[in-house]
Amino acid sequence: MAKVGIVMGSKTDRDIVKPAIDMLERLGIDYEVSIISAHRSPEKLREYGLKVEEQGFEVIIAAAGGAAHLPGILARRS
Repeated sequence: MAKVGIVMGSKTDRDIVKPAIDMLERLGIDYEVSIISAHRSPEKLREYGLKVEEQGFEVIIAAAGGAAHLPGILARRS
């Protein structure tokens, strides 16, 4: 079964990804939520992106409520 990584920029972005989390739970798909700010923790986000395959993720959902830098930076690094 696929493993999904969900990355949000801050705890306050939980409402943005909640529908995705609800769907993954209904479908019985494993997921892991990480909170990594593209602005406050760019190196941590870079490391996350470089280890996506190593961690077994087949899908990444990235969301941020303010600026949309997080998904783009993560896509570039993974």
